[in-house]
Amino acid sequence: MPLPPDPTYEYEISRLVAYYKRAIADILRELERLDLSDISRANVQAALASIAKILKELDADATAWVEENVPKAALDGVARAILAIGVVDTLAEAQSIARFNRLNQNLVAAVVADTQADLLAVTKNVSGKVRAAVQSAVAESLRANLTKGISGRRTLNRDILTSMKRSLGESVNTGIVDAAGRRWKPEVYVDMVSRTKMMYAHTEATINEALGRGVLYGQISRHGATDACRNYEGKIVKLTPDAPGPYPYIGDLRGGRDIFHPNCRHLVNPIRKPEGVE
Repeated sequence: MPLPPDPTYEYEISRLVAYYKRAIADILRELERLDLSDISRANVQAALASIAKILKELDADATAWVEENVPKAALDGVARAILAIGVVDTLAEAQSIARFNRLNQNLVAAVVADTQADLLAVTKNVSGKVRAAVQSAVAESLRANLTKGISGRRTLNRDILTSMKRSLGESVNTGIVDAAGRRWKPEVYVDMVSRTKMMYAHTEATINEALGRGVLYGQISRHGATDACRNYEGKIVKLTPDAPGPYPYIGDLRGGRDIFHPNCRHLVNPIRKPEGVE
C-alpha cells in the first residue's frame, strides 16, 4: 500500500525559528540604544528589563509551539502506522481513527517536556551572556571615563566603543555548545532541536502504535540520502529486541552518527511480514 510523502514540518519549524530571529533582533536593538560612552545604572537596568521581557515572551511562544506541534507529529506517526499495516485504505481514514495509546501518551508528555527544556536553555544561554557582556561594557565605560583629559582620549574611546559594541552583539549570537561539543548559533540550534524532536516523536509514536497492534518489524524510509544514512535506507529492523529474525533492533541504531542522528529525516514504516520486502 503506497504511503504518503514523509513529513518535514518545514512550515511549523520555520515559524518557531522566526520567533527566535525576531527576539534576537529585538535584543540587538535594545543593546544598540545603550549609550556606551556614558553608561548609567538606570539605563543598564532598563535595557536588561526590556531584554528579560523579550526573552519571557519568547519562552511563552516556544512553549505554546511545542505543546501544539509535538503532539501533532506523534499523531501523524500513529496515523502512518495505521495506514502502513493495512487497517484502513486511506490516510484520511487513518487520521480519523488515530488516537494515543498509553505508551504514546507517556511519549508525548516526555518529548514535550524535553523539547521545552532544550528551548528554555537557549534563552537562558542568551540571557546569561548578554548580562555578562553588559557588565563588561559598564566596566569598560567606567575605565574609559577615568582617562578623560589624557592625550589620545578620542582614539582610545572610539576603539573601546567599537570593541564594546562588537562584544554586545556577539553575546546574542554566541554559539550554544551541545552535549556532543558541537557549537550552534541560537536559531540554527532551535531549528535542529525542533526538527529532531518532531521526527523522534513521529517515529516513536509509529513504533508504539505498531507494537500495540502486534506488528514487530519496520522498514527504514528512503529519500536518497547522501550521508551515512544511505547505508540504512530500506533496511528491515525489529521494533522490539525480542522479535525473531536476523534484523537489527531499531533501538540499537539510535544515538550514533549513521542513522537517526540530529536533523535526520528518516522514519520507520511498520510491516507485518519482513520476508520478501524490498
